[in-house]
Amino acid sequence: MSAAVRVARPAGVLRGVCEVPGDKSLAHRAVMLGALADGTTTVTGFPGGADVISTLDAVQRLGARARRDGPRVEIEGRGLELGQPGPVTLDCGNSGTTMRLMAGLVAGHAGAVTLVGDASLSRRPMERIAAPLRQMGALVTTTDGHAPVAVRGGALVGVECTLPVASAQVKSAILFAGLRARGTTCVREPLPSRDHTERMLGHFGVPVTRAAGGVAVTGGARLRGTDVPLPGDVSSAAFLAVAALLVPGSDVVIRNVGANPTRTGALDILRRMGADLTLEGAREVAGEPRADLRVRASRLTATRILPAEVPAAIDELLILAVAAAFADGESTLAGAAELRVKESDRLAALEQLAPLGVEIRTTPDGFAIRGAGGQRLGGGRIVSGGDHRVAMAFAVAGLASDAGVTIDDRECVAVSFPGFFEQLATIGGRVDG
Repeated sequence: MSAAVRVARPAGVLRGVCEVPGDKSLAHRAVMLGALADGTTTVTGFPGGADVISTLDAVQRLGARARRDGPRVEIEGRGLELGQPGPVTLDCGNSGTTMRLMAGLVAGHAGAVTLVGDASLSRRPMERIAAPLRQMGALVTTTDGHAPVAVRGGALVGVECTLPVASAQVKSAILFAGLRARGTTCVREPLPSRDHTERMLGHFGVPVTRAAGGVAVTGGARLRGTDVPLPGDVSSAAFLAVAALLVPGSDVVIRNVGANPTRTGALDILRRMGADLTLEGAREVAGEPRADLRVRASRLTATRILPAEVPAAIDELLILAVAAAFADGESTLAGAAELRVKESDRLAALEQLAPLGVEIRTTPDGFAIRGAGGQRLGGGRIVSGGDHRVAMAFAVAGLASDAGVTIDDRECVAVSFPGFFEQLATIGGRVDG
């Protein structure tokens, strides 16, 4: 049985210097491309959460060799020949990124691969990747649109694909398949999604063309093993940042945070709400921008989060909702129906703000939240549904509430942020259990 944890208003302020785990999105891609490369790839800052371990296990099942020593992983790639001749089952755990990107990765190899996941992942939609991979020539079957997903790869042909909804996972799956396809594969999106795959392909030596709202690769290019030092995950940093914003007098520095502009939409929204956030010491390493994030407590005002802003802030929308719960005025979100089909129905989970004293109304694709402003909120017990981001978001709400918040499952945060509650305590948060 999972252990509960209680987070409550600290006696003082949040202060200090801290770090967050390496970027999970980048870790998935580095491991997969390292397996597909010639030679050795060394990933440092590896976050070690359950999701990226699923990806590391999967590439080893496909024939790559990997050695992990804490935050350092070495991968001996198999080149474009990566894959096994016989049937292989890959357990993706709770990781949608593993399942969707891996489907593209294996589509270009003449083998039979079945991708399975836990109960939560098995409820998430998978036809969005199956359809374009079929268009390229792979035989892909889903289970009523969900996992298990069976992929029988083979000789693929490059395609031009226009996605109806911006999705970095779907885009990446298609581009990964395109690496072993004949000809050029081009993906276009209605809005720009995170561009980690494009940047990392270039770092592995693959020519990438970007133009007219699309990105293209030509099949057959050999990937070169390389060093990939990961920045801290900006999605994880957002939870600590909002905690510092909400506890009066706080001043926190989060070191070496990813500053890719396709991932910092949440920071832009928080600044619009009045947040004192600064990126210091900006630099670029291995194709990815990074900086130190300094956060000072701030009085927040309400905002509208528009559909065009959703792709760059999709993983931070829950913590933005918590920020809105303490802001002056009514904040709204639209265009985020994807939150209904994440690890949990995250919009439904947000309705648990109401017992804390927050006026909230959810819609099919968003919410309206009237913030408490200077008023304090109550506490209560939260059902996380095993969703790491639900647990972390309500933990932050607990720091700024009168009675504290008890979360039913402290272990679920290990999916993306092992040690989250310990980090909160290190900078001054009150964490019991």
